Amino acid sequence: MTITQLPELSDARIGVDGRIATLMLNRDDVRNELTGTKLVDDIVRTAEWLNSDETVCVLILTGAGKAFSTGGNVKHMRDRAGSFGGDVYEVQKKYREGIQRMALAMHRLEVPSIAAINGPAVGAGFDLACMCDIRLAASEAVMGESFVNLGIVPGDGGAWFLQRLVGYQCAAELTFTGRMLTAADAKAAGS
Repeated sequence: MTITQLPELSDARIGVDGRIATLMLNRDDVRNELTGTKLVDDIVRTAEWLNSDETVCVLILTGAGKAFSTGGNVKHMRDRAGSFGGDVYEVQKKYREGIQRMALAMHRLEVPSIAAINGPAVGAGFDLACMCDIRLAASEAVMGESFVNLGIVPGDGGAWFLQRLVGYQCAAELTFTGRMLTAADAKAAGS
């Protein structure tokens, strides 16, 4: 079998070794944030490519540099800029046409996915890890459903994935407190 042409990506890199594809979020300069970059587009494009290519049988998703992904751009949230700018209807539309496409693409992904969590996975970055079928975390990795710490609610679809991993009660506790987990804590929680 021959691999079809790799997708063209802007802020991520993809490599294939045998039947394993590795997607590396490649925006270490902003700790692989998902808003304010083209990473969501790259993830969606990669998922669509994988669903059309019969040679790859697994996806490994990881981050370049020190972070897996720190989620959304907090400065944009604070300043109501970028994905977070405009009235409530504009922001709603930006979410649907932006980061929520990532959750839908990962849910439709037809091959198993593994999150190789090399560093912080925070907010939407943690949700992205939860969208994968398996999560493997480095011992120094920290992760959390930290939206409440910013006074916002999870809006990328990750809360739906989290409760399926750890159960409703644990997911509610993590969401309501914004508590950060070590790799050992996450393993104990079942995430």
